[in-house]
Amino acid sequence: MKLGELTWQDADSLSRDIVVLIPTGSLEQHGPHMPLLTDTLIVTAVAEAVEARIADKVLLTPTVWLGASGHHLAFAGSLSASMSSYVETIQAIVQSLLPHGFHKFYVLNGHGGNTDLNSIAMRELKQRNPTATFGHSGYFAFCTDVVAAVLEGPQKEMRHACESEASLGLHLFPQLVRRDKLRDDGLKTEPSLKGMVHFFDEMTVEGSLGFATLATAEKGAKIFSAAVDGVVTELTAVADGYVLKGYF
Repeated sequence: MKLGELTWQDADSLSRDIVVLIPTGSLEQHGPHMPLLTDTLIVTAVAEAVEARIADKVLLTPTVWLGASGHHLAFAGSLSASMSSYVETIQAIVQSLLPHGFHKFYVLNGHGGNTDLNSIAMRELKQRNPTATFGHSGYFAFCTDVVAAVLEGPQKEMRHACESEASLGLHLFPQLVRRDKLRDDGLKTEPSLKGMVHFFDEMTVEGSLGFATLATAEKGAKIFSAAVDGVVTELTAVADGYVLKGYF
């Protein structure tokens, strides 16, 4: 079910065991070759494909398109919520539905900058509503094996406007990808470090991070299919019920 297409009476008639699916994206630079709305377009496509597969188990909200994108603001056209207002927006969506008996919520993320804040939003909500069910993940977490298998470049994970994201763009919205501007870009630390925080104008020349020149629509189709399959499996379990059990 798509919440935005229902009347209030339609919404009120829904099973309260349905999973409220909240996609989150961004409007930020994606190099010279991809549109500013890339993250939102991709996560919306994944979420809508999931809803089409399991419409009786999912109540899909419109995508939250204004993400936490402060690390991209050096590039013209990028927009960003403050971290606190982003968290408040996610929580406001949930808190609007909780009083009506909806109690299963899942945030499907399309932008890495939202990841930590989605976790904070869900953890705070769980503290306030301990009997409700909350979850969150990026769509990209469900296709890591396929990404690693299909990418030809030395980078075997999804980064930013890279081989994998550009491939998804060529599959989902080819008319918006500037094929003549596909480029390889990005810097890495020397020596190799983990967990460092940088703005994108520190790490890149023109905003992308990866080997977009190797992108193809065929790779994008495989990545997209894997992401949708993974999210369908996840949300089906949340909707139907799961248990916590011991390892032994």
